[in-house]
Amino acid sequence: MTEKNETADHSAPEKRQHPKDPLHGLSLKVIVTTLEAQYGWEKLAELIPINCFKSDPSIKSSLTFLRKTPWARTKVEALYIRSKENWGKYNKTE
Repeated sequence: MTEKNETADHSAPEKRQHPKDPLHGLSLKVIVTTLEAQYGWEKLAELIPINCFKSDPSIKSSLTFLRKTPWARTKVEALYIRSKENWGKYNKTE
């Protein structure tokens, strides 16, 4: 009986830890890669004017900077959330 209780108690909270967090399960690498693919470095630098997007940008340098700079990471995450809400609304046809 204790095994069933432990399993039930253990599995239930995991499913409910972050039910409303839109970034749950996404790594910073996925976020930056997606934004770069969607906007490109030049547009990202316009939207969020930080040097890792302006000067010789790369995924690696951006991740290094964003992991050390909480305020910049917050801006990137906020842009991802805002953008994700609108990506389905305006499909580019080329």
